[in-house]
Amino acid sequence: MNAAPLTPASLWSRTLAVTRHALETGALQPIATDLRTVPVAGTAFQVRVLGKVALKERKRPAPSSSSEPFNPFANPEPDLVLGDVPPAHVCLLNKFNVVEHHLLLVTRAFEPQDALLSLADFDALSTCLEGLDGLAFYNAGETAGASQRHKHLQLVPPLGPELLRAPVEALLPPLPGPGRVVAAGSLPFAHLLAGLGPWGAPGQGGRMLAAYRLLREAMGLAEHAPYNLLVTRDWMLLVPRARAEHLGVNVNALGFAGSLLVRTPEQFDAVAALGPLELLRQVAGVVP
Repeated sequence: MNAAPLTPASLWSRTLAVTRHALETGALQPIATDLRTVPVAGTAFQVRVLGKVALKERKRPAPSSSSEPFNPFANPEPDLVLGDVPPAHVCLLNKFNVVEHHLLLVTRAFEPQDALLSLADFDALSTCLEGLDGLAFYNAGETAGASQRHKHLQLVPPLGPELLRAPVEALLPPLPGPGRVVAAGSLPFAHLLAGLGPWGAPGQGGRMLAAYRLLREAMGLAEHAPYNLLVTRDWMLLVPRARAEHLGVNVNALGFAGSLLVRTPEQFDAVAALGPLELLRQVAGVVP
């Protein structure tokens, strides 16, 4: 891949430039949605409802003679690529984005999506978070909402409301210090939260890796157990998963951030009636 390496200083300008070009060429195909909100414990969770033709117009790859499933990350479309992120990743636009400026951080060499995250993953992620103070997330396996088998982390600009990186941020307790994890009493599903300490000090990727390992150990997760991970410059939240969907609504890590996607107005009505937190409780795992 010949893309120029990304730096924190160049990430946002490259995002805007590549987005403009990819829209012009048709490489980027945003999915139209109707953004609605549901009040949740003093904040508002977002629920995006797909338009009637939002999924029908996707351009799908031609059928392959190979028995292997199509991997769009093996050779990403050049018009979607922002650049390489050392030591081992490439950053590109999410082709079928629902949230504007949705970035993917993909390993150059194939690694499975349920593999443990590594120092290389967090070093690359810290570079991107330095350039975009938003919300990063990881769907570990199909049960956790992953749609591709090739390992990729994801990053979106702040979702709000106001200055929040995600609606769920309003429900989090004071962040624990290094080496400690806590649970938020306002979240009725299994989870653990770690603070990441001051941002910008050397070795940020290593501190993120240490927090990730601490969360996994405290949760008692097996190596290939499904989970969702949310990451900002300040905190990291881990949620074990038991099932991919409830009420026909597929939930990935963004759901636990407070941003859900449904296919129909009827599904929205069902989620609103049940309550987003109860929906999340139904798909989350349990602490061993």
